[in-house]
Amino acid sequence: MVVEARSGRQLRIAAHGYEAAIASVGATLRSLTFDGRDLVVPFEADEVRPAYRGATLAPWPNRIVDGTYRFAGVEYQLPLTEPERGQALHGLLAWTEFADRLVLDDRIVLAAVIEPQTGYPFRVEVEVEYRLDADGLQQTVTANNIGADAAPWGTGPHPYLVAGARSLSKERSDERRTERAQRVEVTKRVNAWTLLLPASEVLTVTPDRLSPVAVEPVSQHPEWDFRTARRIDDVFIDHAFTGLDRTDGIAEVRVTAADGTGVAISFDERCPWVQVHTADTPAEPSTSRIGLAVEPMTCPPDAFNSGVDLVTLEPGASHVASWRIRAV
Repeated sequence: MVVEARSGRQLRIAAHGYEAAIASVGATLRSLTFDGRDLVVPFEADEVRPAYRGATLAPWPNRIVDGTYRFAGVEYQLPLTEPERGQALHGLLAWTEFADRLVLDDRIVLAAVIEPQTGYPFRVEVEVEYRLDADGLQQTVTANNIGADAAPWGTGPHPYLVAGARSLSKERSDERRTERAQRVEVTKRVNAWTLLLPASEVLTVTPDRLSPVAVEPVSQHPEWDFRTARRIDDVFIDHAFTGLDRTDGIAEVRVTAADGTGVAISFDERCPWVQVHTADTPAEPSTSRIGLAVEPMTCPPDAFNSGVDLVTLEPGASHVASWRIRAV
């Protein structure tokens, strides 16, 4: 009997100094390196993916408040996959096994179908392409409505970006230091990084459940104003941003270490939102603030209720969104 790794089948692509490992469960970006240095926080192939690290989020990113929404005059109740906050989190595909549709040295395409189910009685085929070129890794998500009814739709990725010249993977294989010394070095890595986030507006949230409250200018919240690059320090961020400054239609979020090395993620107008999270996990000090989650999104949190930038996918219609991660 062939036993697959806990994260599913392992697919690798490489080109132009970049290497990416993709796990079939959740069409997950398990690792991405450039000339040997990590650009995202990796995890092991035979590890249950930590939370949503690297997963493809669909048919909605972020949260649906209380897991309830109304669409086309019908009210639906989704499973509460964030039970501590009573929310439906990050869609329905995070733990789905994707099938191979195309596997090349520098490009793969995976596919899965969201079957009609409680809370989402729609049938949508989802293709996820990862492609490497000289400008980094491009991920493209294509939704095809193969059902008989219009369906609500949104998508985004969930990478935890890593700045600096060192390899986290190599650190794990080096001779182990004491647990306490490791913890001091590894935790709060985000604090020392510089963030450039060209967003003029932030979606404020409730402190307990992170439910959306209102879109406000970042000028009213200077702690979250990173339009001029500056150190993150001990700022807590778990918010969606919009009002993005773009060049030729492209917005770019960049995080760099003191030595100038880092990573950038860019995306076009099909993603008018980006969620940023400092990965605070007080209950797990060894992983707290080890990477910066930067998640381009086609719609904001709770879009199934607000309708803001929500895609209505008609029968037979398709929707495409993409983003790119590159070394700095």
